[in-house]
Amino acid sequence: MLLTPPDCFSTRLRVHRSTLLFPTASSFDSLSRTRTSRFCKASLITNSDSFEVGRLIGSYGFMNVTSYSGFPSGADVEYSSGDMGQLRVQDVGEGSVKIRLYEGRVSQGPFRGTPVVFKVYPGQRAGGNEADMMAANELNAHLFLQSSSKGLCQNLLILLGGFETKTGEQWLAFRNDGKYSAADYTKYTSEKVSKKRGLGEPIYWNRFEEEEIIKRRRNFVIKLFQGAMTGLAYMHEHERLHQSLGPSSIVLNTITEREAVYLIPRLRDLAFSVDIRYSCLEEAPGSSLSEGLWRRASAAGAFSPMEKRAFGIADDIYEAGLLFAYLAFVPFCEAGLIDSLSLQRLLESTFQLDIEATREYCLADDRLSNAVKFLDLGDGAGWELLQAMLNPDFRRRPIAEAVLNHPFMTADFL
Repeated sequence: MLLTPPDCFSTRLRVHRSTLLFPTASSFDSLSRTRTSRFCKASLITNSDSFEVGRLIGSYGFMNVTSYSGFPSGADVEYSSGDMGQLRVQDVGEGSVKIRLYEGRVSQGPFRGTPVVFKVYPGQRAGGNEADMMAANELNAHLFLQSSSKGLCQNLLILLGGFETKTGEQWLAFRNDGKYSAADYTKYTSEKVSKKRGLGEPIYWNRFEEEEIIKRRRNFVIKLFQGAMTGLAYMHEHERLHQSLGPSSIVLNTITEREAVYLIPRLRDLAFSVDIRYSCLEEAPGSSLSEGLWRRASAAGAFSPMEKRAFGIADDIYEAGLLFAYLAFVPFCEAGLIDSLSLQRLLESTFQLDIEATREYCLADDRLSNAVKFLDLGDGAGWELLQAMLNPDFRRRPIAEAVLNHPFMTADFL
């Protein structure tokens, strides 16, 4: 049985303390449970002696929406130009929780030698209660999703175990299924184009080469987005929101476009995941991690559990729409020409989610021509999908399964 706190969020990982590199045995208390897959039938690995910690990979902070204003949406709501300017006004600030990532491997037991990535949340002294809530929420989200009778989803990162140190740090161990992210891929591809232009070299030696490279890029991007949406559809089917979807939250096992057939994108970063089972939505909010979501839901006129659930799913779809726009533009442009924030401002503020107007603007800039041509495929199917996912009325946005079944996602025209 999965441990689920009464308020749908655990407030702390309750584990024994251990030392950092050569700890004594520790456990997740009663969180080790029998699972339904090869990795989940056995208990989670909670003895820190069973892991070896390698080099530091990097660190990052989470971006928080510190304020939000919006307006109600619905079938009978009319929008004036003044209203549309207030569609999504957000002040974004970097949160206080800093995450560290380490390489490692399982050193004991049946999974000995399995490579892992440790995600390290700071203790209360450094990260406060928020760090503990985020770690506990990410742990519970993975435990819940990995306990499904339908088995594991290959488009979600797999939690293998973890432990807590004497200083209160929470170490979550994930199977290492790739060292790249979607952000790494877009950075690599755009820099490659910029480097050639900087050296004065032709980007493509001939027309045939250009067509083949662009075709491979289109195929890779579509498969990347398909994988991300498959993971999101699985989460929604199992009553979980992601709420932190972006290019950095998608792990890739390759960024080589010729290897697209082997590409498996996997969603990670479930620290802000929200349980949308009706039993949780009917209770008073129990975590500050979801306060922003329900504040946005109220601003949009979603008050009942059914409306809040629908809004939460649509909110994830909106984030996925911004991700789609990012993947449609950045890999096809020079480095530095456009990034996620400038693209979001272009869509939301400049053109107020009028995708047709956005296309006309981009069409006039030759530097964006490959991105425009990509979304023009299938008689403009890409623009149509983008408009649907970014619909100002959350009730009219498609669900994840509908996105996956959209003609642009089937890629028959490729």
